[in-house]
Amino acid sequence: MLKDRLQNAMNNQITHEFYSAYLYLSMSAHFEAGSLPGMARWMRLQAVEEQAHALKLFDYVNARNGRVTLQQIPQPPADFGTPKAAFDQVLKHEQEVTTLITQLYELAAVEKDYAAQGILQWFITEQVEEEKHAGEIVETFKMVGESPMALMMLDRQLGSRGG
Repeated sequence: MLKDRLQNAMNNQITHEFYSAYLYLSMSAHFEAGSLPGMARWMRLQAVEEQAHALKLFDYVNARNGRVTLQQIPQPPADFGTPKAAFDQVLKHEQEVTTLITQLYELAAVEKDYAAQGILQWFITEQVEEEKHAGEIVETFKMVGESPMALMMLDRQLGSRGG
C-alpha cells in the first residue's frame, strides 16, 4: 500500500505527465498551422508517449491499492515561436520533468518504498532518453539554422520518427 505522501506525489506526477501530453499536442497543432507536418508528427507521437507515461503511473498507483485522484490540467500555450524556439522549450520541459521524477524517487527512498523506486528508475532511464533526443534536435538547429531548406530537411527527418 502506498503511503499518503507518496500517493499524493504520484497523483501530482500523473497530472504533470498528462500536461506534457497536452503541451506536445499543442506544439503539434502549432507545427501543423506552420506547414511543418514532420515536426507536427514528432510532437503528436511525443504526446502519445507522455500519455502512456501518465497511464503507467496511474496503473501503478492502482496496483498498490492507492487512490488515483485526477487533477486539473493547466492549459498549454498555443504559440511557440520559431521551430528552434519550440524545441528549446521541449528540452527545457524535459529537464523540468527529470527534476520532478528525481524528487519523486527521492521521496520513495525516504519512505523506503522499494517497489516505487523500481518503477521510478524506469522513468529516470526514460528521461535520459527524452533529454538526449530533444538535445540532439536543438543541437541540429544550432548547426543548420532555420533557413527554409534546413527546415524542410529537418521536418522530413523528424516526420520519419516511428510510432
